[in-house]
Amino acid sequence: MLGDPTISRKGAKAQSKCAACVIAVLLWLGFGPSLQAEVKLPRVLSDHMVLQRDRPIRIWGWADPDEKVTVTLGEGKQTAKAGKDRAWEVQLPAMKAGGPHVLTVAGTNTVTINDILIGEVWFCSGQSNMGYGVLKALNPDKEIAAANHPKIRFLTAPTLEAKEPASDIKSEWRVCHPKMIAYTSAVAYYYGRELHQKLDVPVGLIVSAVNGTRIEPWTPGVGVESVKELVGKDKTQDGDLYNGMIHPFTNYPIRGAIWYQGEGNVGDGMWYYHRMRALVGGWRKNWGQGDFPFYYVQLTPLNWGGKPVTMHPELWEAQTASLQIPNTGMAVTTDIVGHVGDAHPRNKQEVGRRLARWALAKTYGHKDLPYSGPLYQSMQVEGDKIRLSFDYADAGLRARDGKALTWFTICGADRQYVPAKAMIDGKTVLVWADAIMEPVAVRFGWHQIAEPNLMNAHGLPASPFRTEKK
Repeated sequence: MLGDPTISRKGAKAQSKCAACVIAVLLWLGFGPSLQAEVKLPRVLSDHMVLQRDRPIRIWGWADPDEKVTVTLGEGKQTAKAGKDRAWEVQLPAMKAGGPHVLTVAGTNTVTINDILIGEVWFCSGQSNMGYGVLKALNPDKEIAAANHPKIRFLTAPTLEAKEPASDIKSEWRVCHPKMIAYTSAVAYYYGRELHQKLDVPVGLIVSAVNGTRIEPWTPGVGVESVKELVGKDKTQDGDLYNGMIHPFTNYPIRGAIWYQGEGNVGDGMWYYHRMRALVGGWRKNWGQGDFPFYYVQLTPLNWGGKPVTMHPELWEAQTASLQIPNTGMAVTTDIVGHVGDAHPRNKQEVGRRLARWALAKTYGHKDLPYSGPLYQSMQVEGDKIRLSFDYADAGLRARDGKALTWFTICGADRQYVPAKAMIDGKTVLVWADAIMEPVAVRFGWHQIAEPNLMNAHGLPASPFRTEKK
């Protein structure tokens, strides 16, 4: 028999009351779940992280309003009280490179973060060429097998678009070893490996990249507002990727950033320069670390099919103009091409090395290290020839393959460009064409598939350019 349902309901009610009494007693005695919210840290503060050396260390998180939180790292110790929004933050003294260290954060509960290194931290962002994994780059088997670098650490942000600035991300730090490196950013890895080997300090690399993206979604509103050319005119500056994949890291001190993006903006011409100003300025404003180093990659040649052949060079021109932004550097890659139909050159090792040259020379003070290929400086008409002068050519100029210089064109007053001859003359280049008696301008590498052979004596390639005023 099932029995009287009324009696069953009464029994259940009595059991419920009894259970509630037991839970109340257990909580009163200190057992069971806490009635208070636990102290919580953002996931960028996790085991194996690298903190920026020689710079005050920021530790932050959340707790109950008015809850006291004590943070200890090495000899540094600070206490903070959570605000009404539950947020708290402390600043600990700067530390020298080394480790491992342990971080403890104590409130109603204690959070412990282990295996922390102090070293150099770089933020690595862009589109697919930044996200491109080691497995797809040159010599993957050899590189993966050799990727045992316990003092290089990675945090890779998951793709996240957000309409409002996010406060956290779903990712954690990982130690560099063969089992994790295959799908990790090749450019970031080879850049970080070069710094680690040359500086002999731990290196932390935060990778935040998404395939096929334009520069606009990575740009915060404060950056757009700082560039008058964009204010009220550019409606595509939505900042969704900045909100989800950049902003959560802006409390985390870094040394600088590297950037590999641009294919998504080919066709924008010099507008890309203004967008770079907005991106770099916005990031620097929100990180609050002044004009930190920002090094980027100039795109490789690429065949865009039926699109105008000057579209790609105009993007190169905007990238070169971006060197006017303080404390920036550009790795030229016109010679790093698998084939001109592939937007993803496999030689990411050399891309990483060239970015690292900028950092080692400009950020870390390696005075005798060449870091840039020739950049057009000025021109002078000499009869039926034009003489070109370059920055970063003090040691002289060379042809990469030892042959005649390639991809020069010249024009007269009619602006009709024709193929030109070019000859190195010390630190300059003389350009002429038999059909042009009174030349007025020169273009170099001004074609989407151009792989010119002009370089300096250090083997670094010249950036494409045009001498006429825009």
